[in-house]
Amino acid sequence: MFKLNNLKELEQKIGYTFKDKNLINTATIHKSYANDMMVESNERLEFLGDSILEFVMTNHLYKILPHRNEGELTKIRSFIVCEDGLFGVADKLDFKKFLKLGKSQNKAAKPLLADMVEAMIAAIFLDGGMEEASKFALSNLKERIEFASKAKYLEDYKTILQEMIQADGTNEINYETVKEIGPDHDKEFFIEVSVNDTVVGKGKGKSKKEAQTEAAKDALINMKFVKREEIEF
Repeated sequence: MFKLNNLKELEQKIGYTFKDKNLINTATIHKSYANDMMVESNERLEFLGDSILEFVMTNHLYKILPHRNEGELTKIRSFIVCEDGLFGVADKLDFKKFLKLGKSQNKAAKPLLADMVEAMIAAIFLDGGMEEASKFALSNLKERIEFASKAKYLEDYKTILQEMIQADGTNEINYETVKEIGPDHDKEFFIEVSVNDTVVGKGKGKSKKEAQTEAAKDALINMKFVKREEIEF
């Protein structure tokens, strides 16, 4: 049912050797493949992994950010474990190479790879316990945790957008004032932010800085780096 060489390579990438190879194998099986081959998919593991990851991250943030309140911790956690964050882990570990898809699903899309990360966390937990699952999650999300935990994280959407967009150094971000309304003492600015000449967010404010911040926040939501409810409540 599975190739030992492939699983060994995957184990090397994740830094954990399974005692029960069926667990790591199941973590790689999308439901489309499971339906074709009449085997178990990774959906149950994903369900478990989602809860484990939330607990691990909640516990970790509670310990390292003693001065943050509940609302701030919730937003930071959501940013870390969102689909984009988990896809980053999958991309780094080359999960696309190992995800098994059926005939009806011919592309390893971002949500599927993010789901595989959660399934892998659960598989590691069932095989080696919470300590090993925590080690995998925290080590692979380390950079995102550090970034999200910065003092200005909750307000500095421009920096967040810049970090996310310019990670590979090839994308260009530009803020343009498209409209100004009102007298000088009570002016409102309307700004658009573009990535490689494509408008990705819009914002308005009583200053250009405020409008740019709102445009950056809108871009983060539109580009699905975060969900609106994760940064607004």
